[in-house]
Amino acid sequence: MKRTSILFLVFISLIFVSSCKEETLPKPQGFLRLEYPLPQYEDANIDCPFTFGKNVYSVTKNKKDCDFVLEYPHMKATVFLSYKPVNNNMKELLTDAQAFTYRHVVKAANIIEQPYVNPDKKVYGMYYEVGGDAASGTQFYLTDSIRNFVLGSVYFNVKPNADSLLPASHYLKNDIRLLIESFEWKSY
Repeated sequence: MKRTSILFLVFISLIFVSSCKEETLPKPQGFLRLEYPLPQYEDANIDCPFTFGKNVYSVTKNKKDCDFVLEYPHMKATVFLSYKPVNNNMKELLTDAQAFTYRHVVKAANIIEQPYVNPDKKVYGMYYEVGGDAASGTQFYLTDSIRNFVLGSVYFNVKPNADSLLPASHYLKNDIRLLIESFEWKSY
């Protein structure tokens, strides 16, 4: 009996000795904070029938004719711009632009349409904000409704996740709005 009481006391004392360490607490949940440089804008140096303002942190790459991309390497994002001359096919171009946007309806939580009208510059169009985990959260088209048509869309080179992409998506939406508001046709 004496031996079991000694073992019991040793066991209890080991528990007390080992429990005298600092208390470990779980770390609080951390959030990723993405910070991007303040945007600075310049005129896009392109040889096309239109011009617009772009962020200096984007890189312009011509694909062919007046189809080109604005790459944002620090965000893994690309803005695709495609120019089409209007040759009695305005209805077809508008239908294709709208269909292109609404293909994302499967993954989209919502699609908000915002018309753009600037009669002084003869620029008319539509800005689409696609909510949810769609492949492209921002799309737009611009036209003079007579000769010229430009279709634009923003894509990230990552799996679409609206929550994770929110800071970068918000940053690019502001750039796209500036692009649209500064857009001008050279032939007028």
